Amino acid sequence: MQVISEFFTKGGFWMWPILFMSVVGLGVIVERFLFLYVRHNLDAVEFMKQIQRQVQGGNIDAAIKLCNSSNSALASVVKEGLTHANRSPSEIQNAIEEVSLQVTPEITKRGTLLQNIANIATLLGLLGTILGLIEAFSALATVTDPEQQTKMLTNGISVAMNTTAFGLMVAIPCLLSHVMLSSITKKILDEIEHNSVKIENLLVTRLQGK
Repeated sequence: MQVISEFFTKGGFWMWPILFMSVVGLGVIVERFLFLYVRHNLDAVEFMKQIQRQVQGGNIDAAIKLCNSSNSALASVVKEGLTHANRSPSEIQNAIEEVSLQVTPEITKRGTLLQNIANIATLLGLLGTILGLIEAFSALATVTDPEQQTKMLTNGISVAMNTTAFGLMVAIPCLLSHVMLSSITKKILDEIEHNSVKIENLLVTRLQGK
């Protein structure tokens, strides 16, 4: 703890804005991972196999109950199609498309925020670096006492190096998390797009077979 405290203190004022960005970034990372992994963690292949089995067996109510057992976006889209199973093909299509458009913003929400936080943290670190170097060079230009000059030079370099390091320490995890979350988001959206067409075709085929 003492080492961390010294590192933070030597960085000067600009460590505080970077710390604030790290807190915001951590909050976004936790919220998005919980939202995407916990709420939308669904084995789409197995889920659709069960739905297909129930629909082909004429058990629409059982398929709807299966959807109710999950809070995922895919289950919501499929459920909407199932509740319109006895309507016309166009009504089924419109219902599925409407829910798909509703859930997409929830999935993609804060999609670029982590990237922006990483950029801001890096720029704040760079700003601290520039100001620290200005302080260091000013000491060489204006202070004549060698001892005081050394002290100001050391302080300026500490500010420059520590703010850069802290900015990167915040930016790198944010960018890594952004890459991972973007991959998960794309997977979920692809599953919704693919399986919405699948459930639509399944329900239309069921209507035509009546």
